[in-house]
Amino acid sequence: MPSVNELEKVTRTYLPESEVKSIRRAYEFGLKAHEGQIRKSGEPYISHPVEVARILADMHMDYQTLCAAILHDVIEDTETVKEEIKILFDKGIADLVDGVSKLTQIKFDSREEAQAHNFRKMVMAMSNDIRVILVKLADRLHNMRTLDALSAEQRRRIARETLDIYAPIAQRLGINNIRLELEELGFEILYPMRYRILNEQVIKARGHRKEIIAKIRNAIRRRMRQEKATAQIIGREKHLYGIYQKMLKNKLSFSEVYDVYAFRIIVENVEMCYRVLGIVHNLYKPVPLKFKDYIAIPKVNGYQSLHTILFGPFGVPIEVQIRTHEMDDVAESGIASHWLYKTGSSNEHKSAQKRARSWLKNVMDMQATAGNPQEFLENVKVDLFPDSVYNFTPKGKIVELPRGATAVDFAYAIHTDVGNRCVGVRIDRRLAPLGTVLSTGQTVEIINSPNARPDPAWLNFAITAKARSNIRHFLKNLQSNEAESLGKRLLVRELKLLSVNYDDIKKDKMQKTLDDNHLKEEIELLRDIGLGNRNAKIIARQLTDNTETVTNKTKSKKDDKHPLIIKGTEGMVIKFPKCCLPIPGDKILGFVTTGRGIVVHDQSCPNVAEYRNHPEKWINVVWESNIDSDFQANLTVEVTNQRGMLAKLASTISEESANIVHIEMKDRDDRYTTLKFIIEVKDRIHLALIMRKVRIIKNVARISRG
Repeated sequence: MPSVNELEKVTRTYLPESEVKSIRRAYEFGLKAHEGQIRKSGEPYISHPVEVARILADMHMDYQTLCAAILHDVIEDTETVKEEIKILFDKGIADLVDGVSKLTQIKFDSREEAQAHNFRKMVMAMSNDIRVILVKLADRLHNMRTLDALSAEQRRRIARETLDIYAPIAQRLGINNIRLELEELGFEILYPMRYRILNEQVIKARGHRKEIIAKIRNAIRRRMRQEKATAQIIGREKHLYGIYQKMLKNKLSFSEVYDVYAFRIIVENVEMCYRVLGIVHNLYKPVPLKFKDYIAIPKVNGYQSLHTILFGPFGVPIEVQIRTHEMDDVAESGIASHWLYKTGSSNEHKSAQKRARSWLKNVMDMQATAGNPQEFLENVKVDLFPDSVYNFTPKGKIVELPRGATAVDFAYAIHTDVGNRCVGVRIDRRLAPLGTVLSTGQTVEIINSPNARPDPAWLNFAITAKARSNIRHFLKNLQSNEAESLGKRLLVRELKLLSVNYDDIKKDKMQKTLDDNHLKEEIELLRDIGLGNRNAKIIARQLTDNTETVTNKTKSKKDDKHPLIIKGTEGMVIKFPKCCLPIPGDKILGFVTTGRGIVVHDQSCPNVAEYRNHPEKWINVVWESNIDSDFQANLTVEVTNQRGMLAKLASTISEESANIVHIEMKDRDDRYTTLKFIIEVKDRIHLALIMRKVRIIKNVARISRG
């Protein structure tokens, strides 16, 4: 009873009496529903939901959220159904309780899979009503406060999940007070020894710090009075997990991190923020390049403040944050501060809501394109830890990206279609590679082409979740289409070897083959054949009821009559390995590999020997007679060490309409250097012409392919 009385006392400070009575009714209903249920700590179960509601009441959440918090376990743990809550209370409360209930853990094959599935469900629930996640965060916070009754292994698992997912979500939604406590509790459980040592160090150093903090605060206060500026000045202390993370990330000692003195100055309006900035800069010298204006360019979660670092007295650095009262509420309560200012919301709070919902929309886009829950979780984890850079579009729009983001990330941040069709970029009006890492303040212009498509190589440098998930999604669809086309060609070929036409296969025969292979559609069968997951020969026999035993010799003769024609434009399902890089005109051999399609080798490639014991994977392939594509080829040139040789070689290759993809140089000795080129050519004739031209260059000692 004392806890529900305290809850009512807090809610009466900001809610009307009728809504406080609804909260009491929810408590009485929950008390009856959970009657006889005991927590592992030995307390009556109802104490947990009441404490969850109390955490949300301290954030001044609306009465529906508080009722839902009290009732959040009744659907899951008791006989109560959603309709009953809807009748007794209202639809809003019933939907919230149902939303939280749907986030309950279910059993999966692995802990990682369970975590990924739960997180995916959490995001989908958030997209319907963001208050669902606020209840879930408060629920997790109270559970973290009361983990003592669980085993050490359970405590560690819950603490790891809290630091990996729940604390970053609280940060992303700007709920700083919950985020800090979750991090602190998680740190203490996961690393008890490190926590204890750091805590002892902080307590030991605190006495000396208090004196310095008081002197700096008084100095700022005096200068503010002289300038007739009123403000609230708070000396902040870094929390232990923040100290630990900084020590870890920057490889600093405890004293180096703890010697930074932090202050928050809270003022009446935005104009006063900038005025106070001038006052503190006048009092203590600012550290160059350490000023950040999050008022003009807010963080993605709506956080706004001016940050500056100063050279303080006694040679100590001073970290100062300057913000308005409303900005401070957003900083502490984030998106939850919206309910604090429900009536007559200021632009600052509308901005916090808009930004949080914008992030949620991006997360939902990722959810739609992610191949599986684990990939989705991996993508969002990247997105939850942004150390941001800010860039401009040519029209002056600001785009926020995580530190280390590239031009490709920028393109996808603008729009998925812009990313999918980008071919180049101008950074500050100069052409640059798409993999260029962006810095704050740069103007980025993406160059698009209607026929362009994502390159798999982009995954090597794209870092944002949106870019990576969209590239993967596009390539996956592209590979599926290409695999379907190749699969059909392979099946048609095998059926021809059995003197059967593909179009003559009866529907019931196709359906039986699909059933035998546990597939639903013909397209799935063709894709599996194209990707090498199923053998076209076996499927052809199933479709024709052919049980004839075919020897390798007979197979070879039949294959020669119906080889697979390679065009070089099949995309991702026909690959040319770097060991030999075959080109039109070379004698080639294909190998069907599971999940990758067909790998085409030059017949003279040393790696072909590996496949000699697997003739069932061989496939007779030939080049199409007229191919209008470029193919990569290896070229090794040995030259005497002379100035300008690389330029001469590059110029000669370029004059013969060949593109140089890669160059590698290695000094053989004092006299000779070996240059390895990967160039793009049309066929063997084109390559032979280039080799002839290179061979006659003075100081070229030897040239060979490979």
